[in-house]
Amino acid sequence: MRAVFILIFSTLGFISIANAQIDIPKGWHLLDYQTDSFLGISLNKAYQFLQSKHKIGQSVIVAVLDSGIDTTHEDLKKILWRNPKEIPNNGIDDDKNGYIDDIYGWNFLGGKNGKSLKKAADERSRVYHRWKEQFNGKLIDTNQLNKDEKQHYKIWRKAADELNFSQEEQMDLLFIEVTAKALHRHDKVLRQELGIEEFTCEKIESFEPTTKTAKEAKLGFLTVMKMMGIDPEEKNTNTLHELDEYIEGKKASFESKEKAPHNYRQEIVGDDYFNLADRFYGNNDVMGPGPMHGTHVSGIIGAQRNNGIGMDGVADQVKIMTLRVVPDGDEYDKDVALAIRYAVDNGAKVINMSFGKSFSPEKRWVDSAVRYAEQKDVLLIHASGNESEDLDIKENFPNPWLAQWHTKATNYITVGASSDVKIEKSIAADFSSYGKNNVDIFAPGVKIYSTFPGGNQYANLKGTSMATPVVTGLSALLRSYYPNLTAAEVKNIIEQSAYIPNATMDCINPGIESKSKQPTSLSMLCKTGGIANAYQAVVMASELKFITAPIKSEKTVGTIKIKK
Repeated sequence: MRAVFILIFSTLGFISIANAQIDIPKGWHLLDYQTDSFLGISLNKAYQFLQSKHKIGQSVIVAVLDSGIDTTHEDLKKILWRNPKEIPNNGIDDDKNGYIDDIYGWNFLGGKNGKSLKKAADERSRVYHRWKEQFNGKLIDTNQLNKDEKQHYKIWRKAADELNFSQEEQMDLLFIEVTAKALHRHDKVLRQELGIEEFTCEKIESFEPTTKTAKEAKLGFLTVMKMMGIDPEEKNTNTLHELDEYIEGKKASFESKEKAPHNYRQEIVGDDYFNLADRFYGNNDVMGPGPMHGTHVSGIIGAQRNNGIGMDGVADQVKIMTLRVVPDGDEYDKDVALAIRYAVDNGAKVINMSFGKSFSPEKRWVDSAVRYAEQKDVLLIHASGNESEDLDIKENFPNPWLAQWHTKATNYITVGASSDVKIEKSIAADFSSYGKNNVDIFAPGVKIYSTFPGGNQYANLKGTSMATPVVTGLSALLRSYYPNLTAAEVKNIIEQSAYIPNATMDCINPGIESKSKQPTSLSMLCKTGGIANAYQAVVMASELKFITAPIKSEKTVGTIKIKK
C-alpha cells in the first residue's frame, strides 16, 4: 500500500521523499554534477561565465499561470511585475485593457464582488455531464453526426469510459480514508501535548512524551508519515490538508457519473463560459484562497538572488506576472487561453504553465492563444504531468499540437522531472510522465526548496510542476542576457545544451507497471535524452553567431539559425 500513498503525493506534486542517510542541500537543483556531485543545472557556473563575459542582463517579464502568488513574500515582493499603466486600487481601468486595477496581473477565477473560486470539478466529469443527455443510453451512428458532433461524442465516450471505477480503486480510497482519520487523531493529541498547531516529523522525533496516549500518538504519526515517504521537514498542516483534499476530490470523482458536479464557477465568476468573447470577468485578487503552488513555482523561477534570505531563484532579472487560472481541480480552457493572451499583450517573454489535464474540450481556444504567443515571440513552458504516463500514448493538455494548423508550435517546451540517485533510486523521478517524442527535456523536480505562503515561509515540494519553473527560469536567463534570441532559438539552445547523463547512472522507467523491472535511459524518456543545464546553455548562446531569416513554410513560425 505504500505505493498508493507515494502515487497520491506524486500526483499532487506535493511532498518530497525523505532520505535519512544523506543530507540533501537546499537548492540542490542549482548545483553542478562535476563539482557538487548532484545532477542540478550548473547555475553558479553559468553566472560565473556570464560575469567573465561582462554580461549585464535585461529585465524579462515571466507570466506564471497558476493558483495565485503570495504578493507579500519577503523573497518575491521585489521581483513581482507591476502594471506601469495602472494606478493601484482606484477602481478605474486606467490602461483601458478591460481589467480594472490589474496591478500584479489578473485572477480569472474571481467574481466581480471580490470573491474567488477555490474548487472546480475535474474536466472529465464536466465533459461527461455536458453531453450526457445527448449521448447517454442512445445508439449513436457516427456517420450521421457532423464534424463537431463527432468530436463531442468522441470526447464524451472517453470520459464515460474513464468514469467506470474499479473495486480496487474504491478499496484503495477506503484504506486512505482510514489512514487519514488515524493521522488526524494522532495529530490532535500531539498538538495538545506540544502546545503548538504546526510541527514537522523532525520535531516529533525529538519530542519525549510522558503519557501513554502521547507515546502512542508519536509512534502512530511517525509510522504513517514514514510509510508515505513524507519529508521530515514537511509540516503536519500541509500534509493533512493535501491528503484531505485528495480524498474529497476522489470521492467526488466516484460520484460524478451519477451526480453532476456543482457549478461553483457560475456562482462565483458568473461569466458566459462558452462565449470566448465574454472575457472581461474576474478580479485583481491574484493571491486567491490557495496560493501555495503558485508561490512555490514563482520562487523557483526568480526568488530574489543573493539577498541573504530564503533561497535563490534561477533568473536574476525577472518580473513575475501573476495570472490565476488553477483551482483545486481542473483548469478551464477559457481561462488558460485568455491568460496566455493577457500575458502576451502585457509584455511577457516567457510563460510558465505548471498544470495539466487529460481532457480539453475547448482546445481550439488554447491552441489559438498558443499560436498568438508564437507569432508574438513568447515562449511557453509546460509540465509533462505527475501520472507516470507515456505522453506518446496518453494525451496531456495543453500541448503544442495546433490542430487547426496541423503543426506543432515552435515556442513550446514540455518538461519532465528528474532526480538524483542520492535522493531517489533513479535520475528520472518515479512520478514523472515522459515521452520520447512528446516530452522535450527533464529538469530537477524532487525535493525542491522554494517559497511558501506566509510572508517568510519556505518548503520542499516535488512534481513536474517544480521542474517546469527550473526551465522557465533558464529561459528567462537566456532572454535576459541574450535578448536578441527568439523564443524558438531559446527552445533550441535549451534542448541542444541538455546535460546527457552517464549511461551508468540508474534510470528507471517511471511507468507504474515497470518501476521495478525496466531500467532505461533518459534518451528513451524524452526527445533530448538530457537534463536542462544552465552553464552549457549560456556557453552555447555566447558562441553562436547567427544569420536569421524567416522560415518560408506556412506550418512553422520562427527563424532559421546558421552557425558561422
